[in-house]
Amino acid sequence: MKLDKNFFSENIKTLIYALIIAVIIRSLLVQPFYIPSSSMEPTLLVGDRLFVTKYTYGYSKHSFPFSPPILNKRIMFSSPERGDVIVFKTPADNRTDYIKRLIGLPGDKIQFIDSNLYLNNSEIFKSKINNKTTIFCGNKSMDVYRFEEKLSNGKKFHTVYLKDYTYQNSDVFTVPKDHYFFLGDNRDCSKDSRYLTSVGYVHKDNLVGKAQFIFFSSDKRIGSFIEFWKWHKSIRFNRTFNKIN
Repeated sequence: MKLDKNFFSENIKTLIYALIIAVIIRSLLVQPFYIPSSSMEPTLLVGDRLFVTKYTYGYSKHSFPFSPPILNKRIMFSSPERGDVIVFKTPADNRTDYIKRLIGLPGDKIQFIDSNLYLNNSEIFKSKINNKTTIFCGNKSMDVYRFEEKLSNGKKFHTVYLKDYTYQNSDVFTVPKDHYFFLGDNRDCSKDSRYLTSVGYVHKDNLVGKAQFIFFSSDKRIGSFIEFWKWHKSIRFNRTFNKIN
């Protein structure tokens, strides 16, 4: 069979167009992310796959693959709300994606006193839900207290703390202008803004997008995706299409 001489060129064009469309969607609309760590348990579990909207807070160079220097500041900026679950590039290398919960806005003062979280000198209200909840920190399981916390804007979410409250007291964190302060919901197993040398305060240009919902979730400790005979145990069907609070 004789092939049209334009066959290969037309297919290459189609692939290029498809790639351009994919990059546009990923950069301007939504991007999928995989959760590899337990720092946001119980809200997000290892193996969750979620969609993040890129347009929620406007656009910066980090909205695009490989963070090309095409924007020197954030455009079409819309301020995030306290309590949002946000993907951002870590200030340490401006390359690694982290996902945490936004606690402190520019000018806020955050402090831990006797394991209680204070925001602008007011204690964040939390009510205990369970005296014994098992969650993970890496591959290690641990028993924790589970709480519902409520921020000043009415946002409610679940957090967990080790029973011996390993992170008890801190200095006062004062959030600089145009920066944000993030915490993991798994408070004793999260590298976040409390650790100034590795994460610290996050500039608004480093925001990637807002986590919206989980589209798929599987527990790799039970079995990998190719082990289809374990799907009935490894796939967390009850988390599919769950909105992220």
